[in-house]
Order: sequence, then C-alpha cells, then structure tokens
Amino acid sequence: MTEHDVRALRRRLAAFAAARDWERYHTPKNLAAALSVEASELVEIFQWLTPEESARVMERPETAHRVADEVADVLAYLLQFCEVLGIDALAALAEKIDRNESRFPVPGRQDPSESSDRHSSE
Repeated sequence: MTEHDVRALRRRLAAFAAARDWERYHTPKNLAAALSVEASELVEIFQWLTPEESARVMERPETAHRVADEVADVLAYLLQFCEVLGIDALAALAEKIDRNESRFPVPGRQDPSESSDRHSSE
C-alpha cells in the first residue's frame, strides 16, 4: 500500500463518518477502545486453533473472509485514530523500525558507527 492509498482511505473514512454525523464519537479514547475490540475479534478467530491450523486459516474461504474483515476493521479504526491525533502512521512505523534496528542489531554484525578507527584511539 502506498502513502497515496493511505491518504485516500483516510479521506473515505472521514467522509463516511461525517456523512453520518459520527465525528463527535471519534475521540481518541473511543477509537482506541474500538481498535482494541476489533483486534480482539481478530484474535478470537485464532483462539483455539493449533499453530498448524492458524497457518492455514486463509485456505478456507469462510475463515479467510472473517480474517480479512477483522483486519479491515482494525486498520479502519487505526487510521481514524491517527487522523484524530494527527499521526502519520507510515512515518511513525518507519521511525519505529529505525529504532528497533538500533535496539536489536543483527547478531554478529558490527554497527557501522563503531569503526575500527574509533577503537584504536581508546
């Protein structure tokens, strides 16, 4: 999904809510709660499946449809949450990946900022 696609989806979600006069309900607290509920509905699909069954969940059309619907609900509420708070979700994700790459380096790889020249001056 491109940034343009995300912007278009955010506009569609905002227009959908505005047409129904739902903006007053779209507070950060309410959207965070709705996001949690939808994420829980996604978890519920997998709750009693074995790891092997969960890996094959998209092979059954009825289950695949439920998973896709719940993913869509989670994404919709997340995008609306970001809209209300002015968060650029893709930028936030990119920054988080950058931080995680620094926090959790690949084992056995030297950090480029730690050159051998730096160690020679110690």
